[in-house]
Amino acid sequence: IAQGEITGLLGPNGAGKTTTLEMAEGLRRPDAGSITVAGVDAVRRPGQLKELIGIQLQSTALFTHLTNFELLRLFASFYRQGMADRELEQLLVQVNLSDKRNSYVQELSGGQQQRLSIALTLVNRPLVVFLDEPTTGLDPQARRSLWDLVRQINAAGQTVVLTTHYMEEAEALCHLVAIMDHGAVPALDTPRALIADLHLPPLISGLTARPLPLARTQALPAVQDARIDDEGFEIRTSDPQETLAGLLRLATELSLELSNLQVRSGNLEDVFLHLTGHRLRA
Repeated sequence: IAQGEITGLLGPNGAGKTTTLEMAEGLRRPDAGSITVAGVDAVRRPGQLKELIGIQLQSTALFTHLTNFELLRLFASFYRQGMADRELEQLLVQVNLSDKRNSYVQELSGGQQQRLSIALTLVNRPLVVFLDEPTTGLDPQARRSLWDLVRQINAAGQTVVLTTHYMEEAEALCHLVAIMDHGAVPALDTPRALIADLHLPPLISGLTARPLPLARTQALPAVQDARIDDEGFEIRTSDPQETLAGLLRLATELSLELSNLQVRSGNLEDVFLHLTGHRLRA
């Protein structure tokens, strides 16, 4: 992973993402191989490593009788180069929690707790920031807010390594994506390159009140493949305009209303399905 990049480990639960992060963080000893983070051997020198990195764990237990500012001050005291109070105040502003300075963790919303958790990873000015599924369980607005915060951290020059099982998140944030499945990494590249290498034809999808006839759908102009079920349809085509025109004629003939009609190119989920043969597990 190059310095200054955002790299994502993308895969379902059980793929090995958290285990990989824990080894890179010096929290779990690998069975074999070597890991170097910011020039430090993560296996032989975990203490030295932890001075240089920030870690947001998948779940965090914090002292309930300390205010948010007191928690930041406590975590900063664990490091030789921990932030001074003035810098911690600025950190609260950065994560948009300055108005919650004297509140307790249990008084924060889910998104605010995640932002506090990320703030705690930054109190030692880390060279590398590890985020383990930082947006799991958040609503869309809180998730986008976290994305902006991750971009801010990276814009300040810090390298970010995160795990996620959200396709959109990896595609929006990451310069580099490692797709993981069952402890293996079948693909590692930029999101754009991974999608381009797949050479997938465009996909037309939509919903209908009753299923389209499969044979007639497959016979539409330029169709390469079609999937029909009770929930709708997905059609791969070499010419979306021709196929759409034929699809609309067929729907009119059958008195079927098409809804949620979409045309898109390949995405990271397509790459994952191609490499692993199954959909992402929640």
